[in-house]
Amino acid sequence: MALILHAASASKNVFKTLIAAEYVGVKVELAPGFQMGVSNKTPEFLKLNPIGKVPVLETPEGAVFESNAIARYVARLGENNLFGSSPIDQAHVDQWIDFSSLEIDANLSKLFIPRLGKAPYIPLVEESAFSSLKRAFEALNTHLAHNTYLVGDSVTLADIITTSNLWLGFSKLLVKSFTSEFPHVERYFWTLVNQPNFRKIIGQVKQTEALPPIPSAQKPKESKPKTKDEPKKVAKSEPAKPKVEEAEEEAPKPKAKNPLDLLPPSKMILDEWKRLYSNTKSNFREVAIKGFWDMYDPEGYSLWFCDYKYQDENTVSFVTLNKVGGFLQRMDLARKYAFGKMLVIGSAAPFKVKGLWLFRGQEIPQFVIDECYDMELYEWTKVDISDEAQKERVSQMIEDFEPFEGEALLDAKCFK
Repeated sequence: MALILHAASASKNVFKTLIAAEYVGVKVELAPGFQMGVSNKTPEFLKLNPIGKVPVLETPEGAVFESNAIARYVARLGENNLFGSSPIDQAHVDQWIDFSSLEIDANLSKLFIPRLGKAPYIPLVEESAFSSLKRAFEALNTHLAHNTYLVGDSVTLADIITTSNLWLGFSKLLVKSFTSEFPHVERYFWTLVNQPNFRKIIGQVKQTEALPPIPSAQKPKESKPKTKDEPKKVAKSEPAKPKVEEAEEEAPKPKAKNPLDLLPPSKMILDEWKRLYSNTKSNFREVAIKGFWDMYDPEGYSLWFCDYKYQDENTVSFVTLNKVGGFLQRMDLARKYAFGKMLVIGSAAPFKVKGLWLFRGQEIPQFVIDECYDMELYEWTKVDISDEAQKERVSQMIEDFEPFEGEALLDAKCFK
């Protein structure tokens, strides 16, 4: 009986076994016509793995599940040694397999699964996963600075499993701005995926240019709980009354005005300032900044500085940029009443996130505080424009002045 691997083909957990099989000269066949969500639910499959997960290897001696166990089994069948030549080498192979699974694969999964829509997306969980992943890459990068392979002078199962796990990161999640901080990891990954036995299974690998988008949140429909109450209303009502009630329910209610629309008119026309900002391509200080202060109405608007409370967490550049981008997306509800500049500051981690916001009214709008959870992640300070130093700081933030407070700008984003 041939070795039959039950799983879809394009999977890091399948790559581990098929690459190992290439190195040791063992034939492993993929189960024909395997369909995830169908084939793994059949009674025949559940006899191989009672919980229905893949991959599963069917052998003459019985079934083996869990991808690392399957790869180990196959690697032991051939003549080529993928485990090292001494007990300490064998221990190191196991060590790096565990490291790859617990420190790399586990954190990549925390990033990938929510972006597939298969788990809730929680920003703090993603930030923690990126932080843990960076720590793992630093350790791996340090080891690879003096080693071509993880153990010894040739490919072992540790390299096969680690590279298969890294494939998910490089191809789906980790952009160049992240991996470039770890040049020895990059060299290691690209060297291995271009080895003949790897390339035969994985094919040509291209690094992703962006994280997968976060799926739109699915809000529960309010109509469902109402349907439970409707029979009670019908049962208690006389035949004529439901018609009246239905008519009343269907009548459109006037939309409540935003409190900011009830403020006295301001001499500052926000859209005019936004157009001036967007259309000024040269002499920005003389044209746009001067225009801003000429337009600014301190009675109708207020200016606010914001500083991210947890700057020490901003250790990964593109994660920090994504964090700021997400904040600006969630501020869309205030576009009619606000203008903002967000600066990501520093040439090395930890990066500082600071911002300037112009809001209608004398306080930060309450609906913004209620609806945008990012607001509580920042310290907010009202600008005193009678203080020339604060006024100059406002001008520099609008202008993207660099160096800003003695540091380079990594990025500047505008909300308008």
